[in-house]
Amino acid sequence: MITSKQSAAALGFAFAAAWIGFSFGYAVLCLVGAGAFYFVASYVEGGVDLGELGDRLSPQRTGGARQPSPVRRTGARVR
Repeated sequence: MITSKQSAAALGFAFAAAWIGFSFGYAVLCLVGAGAFYFVASYVEGGVDLGELGDRLSPQRTGGARQPSPVRRTGARVR
């Protein structure tokens, strides 16, 4: 079984090889493509829940009630 350290080392080597062989932009594009395919594979295997992901990325809703603003004291200096 491959450990996460070995996978990271292989990814680093592949990135450096792509950077040397092509250019930095193409190397970054390879990383973006690999990340996209990793995400799709995780979704297909059931490791990613899009509903939960959407909840994490969306701003918190308070149900229409406004949160009270913090009280600011004027005239006092804090050092």
